[in-house]
Amino acid sequence: MTTTAPAELPAATKLAVDRTRLAYERTLMAWVRTSASMISFGFTIYKGLQYLRDETKDQVQHVIGPREFAMGLIAVGVIALGLASLEHRYNLNQLRQEYGPIRPSVAAVVAFLLSILGVLSLIAVALHL
Repeated sequence: MTTTAPAELPAATKLAVDRTRLAYERTLMAWVRTSASMISFGFTIYKGLQYLRDETKDQVQHVIGPREFAMGLIAVGVIALGLASLEHRYNLNQLRQEYGPIRPSVAAVVAFLLSILGVLSLIAVALHL
């Protein structure tokens, strides 16, 4: 069900729509920060513990080692970012349907770039790079 937007919205409505869009942007950027922290923390743990293991020649096997833990953190960060991006897209589409065209999302571009970085990090850890 698509509704066509009125030719001219009242100024108060335009401002309310813009505030709502900006709130969606801030929410996605909060998810971007959270996901970036998880991805970078996972990759840092992997590299740091890999270096420590190489230096000490530690060969103890654990149920969940640094590699598995890092992959888990990176995967959770990428999945969280993907879900947040889908929700963001849905919310913006709802605004577009109700009130007409709105500005493109810069936060969505940042989220997309970070998700690529996260997938590359996951591949690097999986392949022991």
